[in-house]
Amino acid sequence: MLYPLLRPLLFSLDAERAHDLTLGTLARAPSLIPALHLPARPVQCMGLTFPNPVGLAAGLDKNGAAIDGLARLGFGFIEIGTITPRPQPGNPKPRMFRLPAAQGIINRMGFNNLGLDVLIANVERSRYVRAGGILGINIGKNADTPIERAVDDYLIGLRGAHAHASYITVNISSPNTKNLRQLQGSDELNALLGALDAERKTLDAGAGRRVPLALKIAPDLDEAQIDAIADAAVRHHIDALIATNTTLSREGVETLPHGAESGGLSGAPVRSRSTAVLAALAQRLAGRVALIGVGGITEGHHAREKIDAGAQLVQLYSGLIYRGPALVAEAAAALR
Repeated sequence: MLYPLLRPLLFSLDAERAHDLTLGTLARAPSLIPALHLPARPVQCMGLTFPNPVGLAAGLDKNGAAIDGLARLGFGFIEIGTITPRPQPGNPKPRMFRLPAAQGIINRMGFNNLGLDVLIANVERSRYVRAGGILGINIGKNADTPIERAVDDYLIGLRGAHAHASYITVNISSPNTKNLRQLQGSDELNALLGALDAERKTLDAGAGRRVPLALKIAPDLDEAQIDAIADAAVRHHIDALIATNTTLSREGVETLPHGAESGGLSGAPVRSRSTAVLAALAQRLAGRVALIGVGGITEGHHAREKIDAGAQLVQLYSGLIYRGPALVAEAAAALR
């Protein structure tokens, strides 16, 4: 209920500075955040039991610094990252822009993070994780790793995250790391997923538990690319597809302040395309791979649209910037 009062102050700041201030508060003083206890609505997905189907998307807490504070907002699961093997600063600032008239955000952050070791240390300190909360770790490649060696970085991420994650997400769909989306091509995708599936099986055997793998994809896909991704997901035993990441399209925001900034566009402008990709995957996969709907959820009924399109779970990010924590409860209520 406080967020509508705080939002004007946060929106008076540069978008990235407001993000850092909010995340820092959640990290340093999680107990000051009023805990939101939502009625249970358990969902079975990827072999895991989620207490409710509304999760936090990757990108908000790249280093896992604020897991316990974020857990107090009522999420059924939390995804952190994208993390890369080595620390990297990301792209030059400014690199995040609000489009309030469209409830959108453009970012070109570029996987800025403190590296895998810092994230793991933060996870090990988290009360939420020790209490059995469901945590996804989203992995990517370093910007200076050549695309032909990208699999090496993903394998490092998989090995490091395996012991600490409820599930691991492979991010090949950010538009802000050069050439990254090439990995969505059929040959590249099959090579990457084949290597990850083989390594995952080895790690699972050693740990005595199976860690699900999810794949996060872009909304800017044609029918042939959607078919290829669906086929590869089944072939390589991917447990879930997360549809979708940000878009390169500027349809509907071209004339708005900051509308022409480069980077990925998220929030309300991506909702319809994201849901269309989700529905197309649901039709092709017919339940063989779980689906997580993300992109443009700014009201509770938008979460219901994702479920109706074929998702088992949903994730929020940009909508939180505009609506605050009340959106978590509203989405959960719409799905009960």
